[in-house]
Amino acid sequence: MSEGVPIIRVNNFQDGHIELADLMRIDPSIEAKYGRTRLKGGEVLLTVVGSVGQVALASKTVSGFNVARAVAVIHPTSEVESEWLALCLRSPLSQHLLGSRANTTVQTTINLKDLRALPIPVPPVSERKWITSVMLAIDDRITLLRETNATLEAIAQALFKSWFVDFDPVRAKAEGRQPEGMDAATAALFPDSFDDSELGPIPKGWSALRFTEVVDVIGGGTPKTSIPEYWDGNIPWFSVVDAPSTSDVFVVETEKHITDIGLMNSSAKLLSEGTTIISARGTVGRLALVGQAMAMNQSCYGLRGKAGDAYFTYFSTFHLVETLRQRTHGSVFDTITRETLAGVSAVYPEVGVIQVFEMMLMPLMDRIRVNLREAASLSMIRDALLPRLISGQLRLPEADAIVKEAH
Repeated sequence: MSEGVPIIRVNNFQDGHIELADLMRIDPSIEAKYGRTRLKGGEVLLTVVGSVGQVALASKTVSGFNVARAVAVIHPTSEVESEWLALCLRSPLSQHLLGSRANTTVQTTINLKDLRALPIPVPPVSERKWITSVMLAIDDRITLLRETNATLEAIAQALFKSWFVDFDPVRAKAEGRQPEGMDAATAALFPDSFDDSELGPIPKGWSALRFTEVVDVIGGGTPKTSIPEYWDGNIPWFSVVDAPSTSDVFVVETEKHITDIGLMNSSAKLLSEGTTIISARGTVGRLALVGQAMAMNQSCYGLRGKAGDAYFTYFSTFHLVETLRQRTHGSVFDTITRETLAGVSAVYPEVGVIQVFEMMLMPLMDRIRVNLREAASLSMIRDALLPRLISGQLRLPEADAIVKEAH
């Protein structure tokens, strides 16, 4: 439902913060029965079912929201700050203790009794504040990088929509106006009139084609898990858990890796940089743009633009997913098949327009990728520093030097 009280679920947790782009909402009369978990801001949130152990602070932005049953709401006492408690819960020791005590009979679950018994170190308040300030400085930098990526991705989305969905340059020329935001050479690539098609009026000379006529569809595969030699190699192996947020676009690293021999002895294929990946089963419709050569499992498809493009295909696929969601009235579709892709038509421009689009997006997309790598590097530094700071093995001046060197 588009109205109602927002509910924070496990899928809203992302690298220590709450992602608000995909919130579920429930009727206020139902939410009213769960006043104990209604958020005011300042609480610590912990996932306790499914993908357990994810931690985030509830900011004032989510005041009035509630949480799903898979999310525990922790109210710090006056003796310890919520930021410190969140740091401790994110530490490797706490994560290990939570994982070792989790019930995995049906679905991984953390027992609240075990959570209450979790040991939390409480050094002097001055030390807590110093450590928290260092960690929050890193988190703030990561947040800034992600916010920048969101802005850059929105610009790219807007340009794609203007050119290939709303046809703004063509409409401007048809009305005798100069298209906005482009030079004369670029404007000359666009026609000044429309033709009728099965998709409605489209720019003259452009085509309405089946999606599979404009992309090559590549399948994935999984090496046998029973053969150790196939795994823990140097080839990233993508599954839907590795899908980036919409704003980050690229996948540059994956949770699992396979070996060359694993690749050769399975149906998995090596995807080149610039390939679009779309998840086709399970969590359907998640997208990623390959940031380095990798393989993927059979629950995904790789898509390569036949014009040799990367970004036009990625944003076309994004638009395709939105079209499929509209067909199912916004509900989750169960699967995407090759027939699904063949059953959707798309407007295909002249190749010259695609090439200019690629060139215009290249600086934006390169910046997104650089920001994503920096955020990943900072996350690794943060996660390495955290347990040493909490345990007292590393002092603040040393930590400051490490963080400054990372910049």
